[in-house]
Amino acid sequence: MTAAPAQSLEWKMPSTRKVAVISLILTESALFTIFLVAYLFYMGRSLNPPYPSQVLTFPLFATIALLSSSFTIVFSEMALHRGNRLAFHFWWALTIALGAYFLWFTGTEWKHLIFTEHLTLATNVFGTTFYSLVGLHASHVIIGLFLLTLILVLSLLGKIPADHTEHIEMISWYWHFVDVIWIVVVTVVYIISIRY
Repeated sequence: MTAAPAQSLEWKMPSTRKVAVISLILTESALFTIFLVAYLFYMGRSLNPPYPSQVLTFPLFATIALLSSSFTIVFSEMALHRGNRLAFHFWWALTIALGAYFLWFTGTEWKHLIFTEHLTLATNVFGTTFYSLVGLHASHVIIGLFLLTLILVLSLLGKIPADHTEHIEMISWYWHFVDVIWIVVVTVVYIISIRY
């Protein structure tokens, strides 16, 4: 009988892209934690109105859109792995559209809060912490949309080879991070603080 070949136990360096994105996500998670703790600490401490229960409504459709975009980006990755560029472009563009709708909703909500409800950064503690936390998340959505749009344009121009799937995967990781953070933000800001 011949002996089975020994499996190679050679250690390989992890992907530098994956290490970089994981490090970024950990750093950004720490930043969001600071903002969330500040929001929770000051919750209910505003001495003058408006208060969350008076001006905030749960952003149902915006939340559905953003969370759905995690599924569409997975579908686009699957299509890219199968070599189906048309499906990749469709699902990737739909991800962008869902993210853009979420950002549009945030803009219209802020316009209403500022001009109708007169809630600004300087109005009270709630206004300061609300705009800081939700604005931090919105800035990450903007960065994500920029990256998603850049990839779509480059792919449509044929500038992304088939072997560059890890680049796509890293942007997908970032987008999932943005979605997970929103679950925490929407729970704290639109569910807990409204009932507080």
